[in-house]
Amino acid sequence: MAQDAQHCSFVLVADFDIDRGAQLTYQFPQPLGTDEGLLANLMLPDGAERQPIDWTVFFLNQTPFNTIKPVLALDTGEDRDAGEDGANMLYGINLVRTKLDKTARRGAVVKAMAIVTRYPFVQIFKPVLLLALDDYFMNPSQDCLARLFDAVNAMDFSKMPILSRYEKLIMRNTERQDVMVGREDSSTYPDPGTATQHTTGFPAAGTARPGHRPTNSGDSRVSFEEGGLARSKKDRDSGSRNGAESYKSGSGMRSPTSPSEASFSLDGSAVWVGDESGLDQMGFVATASAASASSSSVSSTAGRGRRSTDASSSSSHGAYGQTAMSLAGAGAASAALKDSHFHNTSISYNEHLLPVKVPLSIFPEEVGEGSLTMLCTTFSPTITTMTGPLHPHLHTNGALTPPIIVLFNALITGKRIIFLGHHKLAENVSNHVLAACALGSGCGVVLRGFIKRAFPYATLINREEWESIPGYIAGVTNPIFETAGSWDLLCDIGTNRMVVSKDIHVHHPASWSSSNPLMIRSGTLKAESSVGSEEDVVRVQTKEGGSAQKPELAGRPDSADNIFVDDVLSAIASHYSESHVRAKFTEYVIRFVRIAARYEEDVLGSTSIAWPTAAYTERPGEKPRLGSGAYFTDEATCARDLAVNASRIDAWRRTECYRLFQADWKQMLATNPIQGFDLPHQLSRLRFAKSMSDGEAELIFRTLAENLHTYEQVTELLAWLPPHLHGLQPLSFGLFHQHESVRENTVDLFNELRAFPIGVQFLQALNHFQRYAYVRQAHAKEQRIRDAHSLAIPSATYMSRTPSNRSDSSLGAG
Repeated sequence: MAQDAQHCSFVLVADFDIDRGAQLTYQFPQPLGTDEGLLANLMLPDGAERQPIDWTVFFLNQTPFNTIKPVLALDTGEDRDAGEDGANMLYGINLVRTKLDKTARRGAVVKAMAIVTRYPFVQIFKPVLLLALDDYFMNPSQDCLARLFDAVNAMDFSKMPILSRYEKLIMRNTERQDVMVGREDSSTYPDPGTATQHTTGFPAAGTARPGHRPTNSGDSRVSFEEGGLARSKKDRDSGSRNGAESYKSGSGMRSPTSPSEASFSLDGSAVWVGDESGLDQMGFVATASAASASSSSVSSTAGRGRRSTDASSSSSHGAYGQTAMSLAGAGAASAALKDSHFHNTSISYNEHLLPVKVPLSIFPEEVGEGSLTMLCTTFSPTITTMTGPLHPHLHTNGALTPPIIVLFNALITGKRIIFLGHHKLAENVSNHVLAACALGSGCGVVLRGFIKRAFPYATLINREEWESIPGYIAGVTNPIFETAGSWDLLCDIGTNRMVVSKDIHVHHPASWSSSNPLMIRSGTLKAESSVGSEEDVVRVQTKEGGSAQKPELAGRPDSADNIFVDDVLSAIASHYSESHVRAKFTEYVIRFVRIAARYEEDVLGSTSIAWPTAAYTERPGEKPRLGSGAYFTDEATCARDLAVNASRIDAWRRTECYRLFQADWKQMLATNPIQGFDLPHQLSRLRFAKSMSDGEAELIFRTLAENLHTYEQVTELLAWLPPHLHGLQPLSFGLFHQHESVRENTVDLFNELRAFPIGVQFLQALNHFQRYAYVRQAHAKEQRIRDAHSLAIPSATYMSRTPSNRSDSSLGAG
């Protein structure tokens, strides 16, 4: 990010003139250098005069026809061609209002105002746009645009943390409001110099801003985010040597002592008890309900007069702890009240102070307010009408493929998709398009390239241009697009229809041929009969009147995709949150990619998008080796999943989305904090394996413990253990393993997690039985170490407090 980066790049105003049509009235602070007629029509959607208010979203620097060329940015070196993965992509949020006016020729005045920004979370600008457009209606001059431009750019982002990929995953998968609560205040702790991520990647309010530069980053992924990391690194090197210690550096301070049997609370409020002021100040007050009164009294008795040994407690950090306590105490009350999922700031416009909550866990493919809950509800199997021919790229479960899966398949295979909303708000259509981009990308976590070909609101004005984009995703309100037929999949949000083009086989030839390379490759899978039985296929009449087998799956109601969609719809009906629904689709896309990697191995012999498939091996004279690759419970499941996904994997491999993921995987493989083994595979083994040798269990836990020392490694591990998948539960099973080495490695692993506040939160989520098993074994291990280094015989009083499963003293009451 450039040092003089602006929150708002442009402010635009459009008016509707009865004689000249849609006109772009003002462009502030300078002309964009692109088609003004196109911008005006994007800002004034069809039928806007019939709606009192409407919203649209549009993109700039996305394709050659909407690339801007502002005069003041020509010589900066930042206005590169947008073809470089949308490096300089800009997002526009537009408000259009119609006010009745008897003096007007048509009885109403229609005006629109838009903010163009480099942030994908454009929804934060809605309140200020409402005020600014009202202001413009009363005083239609360029001064209104200047006030809005200055007000937005005066927002203070100086303390907004720039989260890493795995920090975002942890944050978005939990609803705890205190998750990473210390990250936002990380600029208040002394910086030791390494492993620090400052949060000063944005200009502070009140600072002098140089001349306007509408494009602000040269990064290929997302201009607002990665640029902030580069800026924070520059600031760290230059001005923070005498600054403060970051959240993750401070949390990396190890406790000098190990837990005692008394330093444990059964009420869920903390992992350790005693002097818990540090936990309270950092906001680590559990949201779980209190346990029984007896448990509370036991834990309070055990902790009386003892100092906490928790890593986040100030009493265990010496000088750092005293500094952290004094700094954290001042903001303890406010930290407890605010949701750490958002950065809280404000916009001051015309003497109105508007609070702004900036989401911190957004990925580049998540733009605006597109809701997967809304998308799944609109195209629920019970109300959606599916018409058109079946296609192997789209109908992976034949005629029983759920509509939302048909849409997902169309997205990843690069089909041309139109969302039609006749007589619907343009905002509704736009949100469906943005939700579809989140759906295809795994909510921005897994895949990318969808926003580059998305047009949340598209018009007839430049129809030829956006229809020329391969695999476009467009939202329209004019029904003429349906009859034009230049699409592969039509999603009508007004009538809950999903129509496959009758010409799809012409534009995307594909066959249902059962001579799949998977079945030909010797020694790869079981026989074809293991994929499906005769009742799984449709028999059609031949010209001779006989019955021929059509290699098109009739569909199974119990297929994995159908069960998945039923699970999602059940969660929605039970009022689960949008973040929960997104987490489910993220897991679905991750699973698809790992299956695709296995498919590549079986068909091509190798893969470039995931770890190669290998089972755990243990040979005499050789070191044992962990397994890797996609995990299947058995060979029949593997064969079935590969056969079902084969057609859409083949189509996906020919898209730009696949090539982008190849590059992303190569980068992740080189930069992931945990190196040398396939972490998701090991966790899948712990979750789903029907049997596991003692040697494999010992190697998994030992490898995890040996590769868990830094904050970055801890966050990567925890990102793969979200709360809705029971958090640390798969790892906690190691505490009860029959082999002592496995139990000790599990204790070492949990001790590493305990050294970080975010690890403490995950440990708190374990049930009482699991947490007590950990503390008991951790104390026993510490006692053995003390005994080995001491000649003194412990006193009877001390020994009486050794944990036991058979007495009250095991809970610290004796």
